Amino acid sequence: MPGVVLIGAQWGDEGKGKITDLLSRDYDYVARFQGGNNAGHTVIVGDRTLKLHLIPSGVMYDNVTPIIGNGCVLDLKVLIDEIDRVESEGISCERLIISSNAHIIMPYHLDLDEASERRLGKNLIGTTKRGIGPAYQDKISRMGLRMQDLFDRSIFKEKVAAALIEKNDVLAKVYDLPTYTVDQIAEEYLPYAERLKPYIQDTSPLLNDALDEGDWVLFEGAQGTLLDIDHGTYPFVTSSNPIAGGAAVGTGVGPTRVDRVLGVAKAYITRVGSGPFPTELSCKDGDTFIDVGHEFGTTTGRRRRAGWYDAVITKYAAQVNGLTDLCITKLDVLSAFPTIKICVAYEHLGKTYTSVPGHQSAFHHAKPVYEEMPGWNVDITGCRTFEDLPVEAQNYIKRLEELAGVPVTMIAVGPDREQTIHNGFLQRS
Repeated sequence: MPGVVLIGAQWGDEGKGKITDLLSRDYDYVARFQGGNNAGHTVIVGDRTLKLHLIPSGVMYDNVTPIIGNGCVLDLKVLIDEIDRVESEGISCERLIISSNAHIIMPYHLDLDEASERRLGKNLIGTTKRGIGPAYQDKISRMGLRMQDLFDRSIFKEKVAAALIEKNDVLAKVYDLPTYTVDQIAEEYLPYAERLKPYIQDTSPLLNDALDEGDWVLFEGAQGTLLDIDHGTYPFVTSSNPIAGGAAVGTGVGPTRVDRVLGVAKAYITRVGSGPFPTELSCKDGDTFIDVGHEFGTTTGRRRRAGWYDAVITKYAAQVNGLTDLCITKLDVLSAFPTIKICVAYEHLGKTYTSVPGHQSAFHHAKPVYEEMPGWNVDITGCRTFEDLPVEAQNYIKRLEELAGVPVTMIAVGPDREQTIHNGFLQRS
């Protein structure tokens, strides 16, 4: 005890990397449980910025064992490049452990992802074109390759041959793209085995034993609740389960081992890619969020879409994830506004919704119902306690607590790890 799951309570990009990094100093293990290099975490320490896509943020600490769980999909070239880049910063990756059951992103997955998005045209999903979706498709259809397959040449080549029967047909006949041979892929991928072998383990027993021994484990999700394949704004979602329940599936640790679930939400809201967004702003206020909040994707560099805080979505995230705690990030960005709006409900065809509509059409066309609160117009980046905040900011946080039904136990008032207010979240004594 404890096992803590950290998830995004919006559409991703909530600042989870900073919070994971901040909390990691108290933990023995930090385990990433889903996604691939379609997500990014930016960690800022002093004048140094570290952008991570696969390696958990806990790698920054000598006391932490970072784990990439079985629920992840891995582009091996990206993974090795990231290990090299992190170590070039003087940060050791020797403690990194990668699940032997994590799936591998193959070169044809990248081709199929890009070709599919191009073919969809204006109806594109807005993927990062990193091969994530096709890799998960193969996992579910039992055509995927796992990390452990790298260490048996004959099994690897046999599985690649089976996959290429279908993949080459689709590449050539549907998309008019070049095809692959077994030897071509084996020549590129099998050498990765020697480099990655020291990191590979069966991580499920490792994490369960750690919890049995009283170690602290932080389960780290990528993306956010509204991008969940089952519970998000389908089809404009990711291909895995970023919600808290995904932590059990993606690491092989039972749900009864989880003690707390921390949801991270921005003090406003953003999303990257296509899909509905009830509070999206296309006016000057939206530009202010982008400019002041530096809202550009860590992975793609794409400009994010921005809008006022959506309390309906956060309430939904609280229910779906079973949140025990809420962290509000980028509260300092709201200092730029004299008046602040909170979306407390939606309206569609004469009906008012105080929860996320069950039908996608109603959500897509929903109009936000706003509640206004006074801003504070002062710099709060130096605040370190809740009482240090202007009363207007305190009232804003209290209102978000009421609307979510979850206590706000952490507040970020700047990008650096020290620019954080601890407001009751569990810390190691």
